[in-house]
Amino acid sequence: MRDRIDPLADYATALSGPIPDYLLRLERQTYLKTIAPQMMCGPVQGRLLALLSRLVRPTRVLEIGTFTGYATLCLAEGLAPNGRIETIEGDPEIAARAARNFAGSPFGDRIDLLRGDAYDLLPTLPGLYDLIFLDGDKRGYPRYLPVLVERLRPGGLLIADNVLWDGKAGRNTTDPTAANLQTYNQLAAAHPQLSALILPIRDGLSICRKN
Repeated sequence: MRDRIDPLADYATALSGPIPDYLLRLERQTYLKTIAPQMMCGPVQGRLLALLSRLVRPTRVLEIGTFTGYATLCLAEGLAPNGRIETIEGDPEIAARAARNFAGSPFGDRIDLLRGDAYDLLPTLPGLYDLIFLDGDKRGYPRYLPVLVERLRPGGLLIADNVLWDGKAGRNTTDPTAANLQTYNQLAAAHPQLSALILPIRDGLSICRKN
């Protein structure tokens, strides 16, 4: 995880931006008020998500796993003029914190925060998405893949976080989470409708385009 001292990562962070003030406040509050702040999207990864969203200019974005909303707000930077984000969080306390963070940003009225189990909620959400960000239950990633590919429009992006799992997903391992992430990565790479790329930044980011 990118909480180790890494001069190259610090250099990259310093020259990747600018980062909006509301994200800096959110980052500080996440480290002060949550017990697992490392779950938050890092600043370089956040700038990458914002850039990808700006390139896609999505009208509809789906995020699975809101946490405190850092990645959500990065993705919101690239929304089309009439675009919206639907983001799903299963922890009520964390969801309440994310809602406050959204309210303190320029995108509060363009984000629909849904509370509950994402796999149960997905069938209630109609239509296709231009961009999907998967950052929820890591062991469930292989189960999500076919459902999310079906919900992604042609040309859309499916982005998944933590796919390297501190490097364990690329090795022989008895860690069940790493094993499931390894399965997800292999399924995505072999999927006939996807072009897949894994970037080894932070804890690994998978980016797939639907052909």
